Amino acid sequence: MEYKLIAFDMDGTLLNSNKKISKRTLEAIDDAVSKGKIVILNTGRNPAELQEFYDVLPKVRYLNCVSGGLVYDRYEDEIIFSQCMDIDTIKQLFEITSLEDTFIHILTKKSIVQKDKVPRMDHYLMGVYQEMYERVTDKYDDLKKTYFEKPFPVNKFNVYHTDSKARQRTIERITKQNLPVELAKAEESSLEITSKGIHKGIGLKKLCEHLNIPLQQTVVVGDAHNDVEALKVAGKAIVMANASDEIKKYADEIVSDCDHDGCVEVIYQYLLG
Repeated sequence: MEYKLIAFDMDGTLLNSNKKISKRTLEAIDDAVSKGKIVILNTGRNPAELQEFYDVLPKVRYLNCVSGGLVYDRYEDEIIFSQCMDIDTIKQLFEITSLEDTFIHILTKKSIVQKDKVPRMDHYLMGVYQEMYERVTDKYDDLKKTYFEKPFPVNKFNVYHTDSKARQRTIERITKQNLPVELAKAEESSLEITSKGIHKGIGLKKLCEHLNIPLQQTVVVGDAHNDVEALKVAGKAIVMANASDEIKKYADEIVSDCDHDGCVEVIYQYLLG
């Protein structure tokens, strides 16, 4: 099978533990594009959080971002596909998640948080992202109050907890309310929430329809729970060695971890090999 498109998750996959893309990986991506392959980002992040990588990834045009809720052509500043949760659902999520000590992060094309939570991101086990959040997020003094006063549709609603047990309680409360949402675990204690039926696999499908590329001719590379649906629909599913055993069961192949250029292996062994 000749593969035409490769979709890289960011955190834990394309990015190493220092949240950087290695020189070897950047060179391999350039090589793949020069040979006619399409390289996309397949991520839970949104465009605001990805802009810092535009300069080092100038040939990466398409983003399947916000966990499939937003498919974006950054060259044309064009939204190819977008699916938001309705306002009533977002209001219910605010109420449910307020029952725990949480840090709420709203994603559209913008990245929106509560101002006083950012300096305390270590408390929510997200300290590695603090410097980025200080730079790229819109910060509200009272996020819940502001949203209720001037609500708007939201592509993704992230909830950062202090531990995994708190996350599980939130999952149980949301499930009990039967809200029209998809839930995906991320990081150590984070929860990513999108509209019902929306996940990275749907975003990949919408982009492939736009580009007229069969899903069978795609390679998906990931490491986490929110990558599973994209791994399942890909022509070739590649999982990083740093992934959990639960995620590895979805792999056609397993490559080196994110600190040892596993993405380079994917490009030369499976995309160009």
